[in-house]
Amino acid sequence: MVVPFSVQLPPPFDLSMPTTCIRGTERSWTCAAVYHWTGNADVAHAANWLIGKPLAIAWLVVLAVVGRWLLFKVIDRLVARARDGVLPSKLARGPFAEPAGDTAQHRRAQRALTIGALLKSIATAVIFVIVGFMALSELGYDIAPLIASAGIIGVALGFGAQSLVKDFLSGIFMIFEDQYGVGDSVNLGDASGVVEAVSLRVTRVRDVDGTVWYVRNGEIVRVGNQSQNWSRTVLDIAVGYKEDVARVRRILKEVAHDLWEDEGYRDKIIEEPEVWGVQSLGPDSVVVRVTLKTMPQKQWVVAREMRERIKGRFDREGISTPLPQRIVYGDPTSPPAPADGQS
Repeated sequence: MVVPFSVQLPPPFDLSMPTTCIRGTERSWTCAAVYHWTGNADVAHAANWLIGKPLAIAWLVVLAVVGRWLLFKVIDRLVARARDGVLPSKLARGPFAEPAGDTAQHRRAQRALTIGALLKSIATAVIFVIVGFMALSELGYDIAPLIASAGIIGVALGFGAQSLVKDFLSGIFMIFEDQYGVGDSVNLGDASGVVEAVSLRVTRVRDVDGTVWYVRNGEIVRVGNQSQNWSRTVLDIAVGYKEDVARVRRILKEVAHDLWEDEGYRDKIIEEPEVWGVQSLGPDSVVVRVTLKTMPQKQWVVAREMRERIKGRFDREGISTPLPQRIVYGDPTSPPAPADGQS
């Protein structure tokens, strides 16, 4: 005996979009699925706001994070290539080629890292601005007026905040051109000292007295960098007119050479020191110039040590420093002036 057996299959799922889930150009599949399951339009719309839109925004955020991560990987690879010297080596034959050595390598790495941080900041800002507009569009807001308003606001800012735009553009070019970086000793005109921070808008400099200066990048007309690639110690040594200049030059050469041979200063002085000779003739002294090419920001340490050694050597050699001279003119035939209290 065969017992008839039948299985009741569920009706096929309806993939058509109900009209209640269509609002303008917006079509919600979450609303459609819940409406087909429940047949209640209010529940479908509530599910769309509680489930569909948060999931869509979360998906946008995930895409933004993944896209940002991928862009950061690309930027890191470019920074690594620039830091290792791949890009600068192609330009090494140009008139602005950097000198070889550890100093140039460190400088190139510092510039590459700074540019990489700038590119990452720009990429992050652009990605999350786009995601913000897409999230507002997902919530049902018309972003066309917002985009138009953003354009108008940008034009207004361009005219009303020209100094701010100037500061940002100047900061970008300063970073890309490697005019200075954190740790450099610079002269910006009214402010001079060691750079503590560089941003797109301002540069923070601390002078020798400890004062912190905030200089807007758009107001920097000239930059004197005292610690880029190499520095130089320039010493003007004054001696009396009675001293033998050739002997003084020989002694200065010996003192400078001893400093060059000193193991404690071999990593600070780059080249053999030079005695340039008589720099000027003053009213009471002859000035002889000595120069030493040093590592960046080591010129002051070398200068202090050089002065101490010159002072000690001059004392041993009996070379006198110039003394102020004064010539008094008088009439030898005139009688001497009476002493105080005498008439």
